[in-house]
Amino acid sequence: MSRPGGSPLRHILAADVGGTSSRFGHFTASPEGGLELAAQVSLSTVEAASFPELLERLPGAGFDLPLGLAEAAVFAVPGAVVGRRVSFANIGWSLDLDQLEAALGLSVTACVNDFLAQAHGCLLLGDTAETVLPGDMNPDLIRAVIGAGTGLGHAALVPLGGGRVAALASEAGQAAFPFRDDQEAAFGRFLCRTTGEGYARADSVVSGSGLACLHRFLTGEDRSPAAVGALLTPEHPTTALYARFYGRAARQYVLALVAAGGVYVSGGVAAKNPVLVMHPEFGREFRDSPTYGELLRKTPVRLVRHELVGLYGAARLALDLLP
Repeated sequence: MSRPGGSPLRHILAADVGGTSSRFGHFTASPEGGLELAAQVSLSTVEAASFPELLERLPGAGFDLPLGLAEAAVFAVPGAVVGRRVSFANIGWSLDLDQLEAALGLSVTACVNDFLAQAHGCLLLGDTAETVLPGDMNPDLIRAVIGAGTGLGHAALVPLGGGRVAALASEAGQAAFPFRDDQEAAFGRFLCRTTGEGYARADSVVSGSGLACLHRFLTGEDRSPAAVGALLTPEHPTTALYARFYGRAARQYVLALVAAGGVYVSGGVAAKNPVLVMHPEFGREFRDSPTYGELLRKTPVRLVRHELVGLYGAARLALDLLP
């Protein structure tokens, strides 16, 4: 496949794997380094028994790129990625890239943390973001990326000088979540009874399952995260408390990084329910610090609602792998 004038287009396979659904993109890359999305499909993660099985379903879903023709492939997955054999978080899967290459005829592959891909996607699509808290994003300072979905993802954008930026993945969502008053502590105990875990992780609090659990704690209603989202209004008690938790998680991460350059909020929970970060409780909690309140008041927060941000980020990483 070529562009007008004969310059060859190169083909990239990008995947953004989530606990509920996974997106796959066929991107073409121009010789100048431009990326264009040629085709995209979404598949149910939970209906597949393994990641290779998920890939086998792509042709039947209408995906137009034979996998063996992809010149580079990047798979963004939840969890810590160390080496070429990866175990997923929130999904009972593992992945061996060497075996996958041999089975599918892929030549160049990489597996990355899903929020590392989100961070790269924010660099590409950040101009589409909506203002949550005012201020100018500053690429010369560290910027944080945080987002609730199946879990709570984190990444950092670190300036290297000369316009270059390094994206770093984080598993900060596995840290214990801090509760403040009696109601919050009671919810923490309720969450631990629900999950069977010894302490409440940020990953369990500020996530889709955390939203459903909080709603059940406050109302007694057992609903799915999507069903809870459909009920949310600025006046709903679930909205206010979850917004407070989200603001606290963002504040904790900004202070851990000294991310004075700004915050990108990504992930499906806020993208589908922006009231959870636009609510006044988010901003009040985000800026609540006895030592660094002034810094936090100057730190902008943006909401990235583009549903393919992780997919674009994975494609951008794959572009760097092209021979």
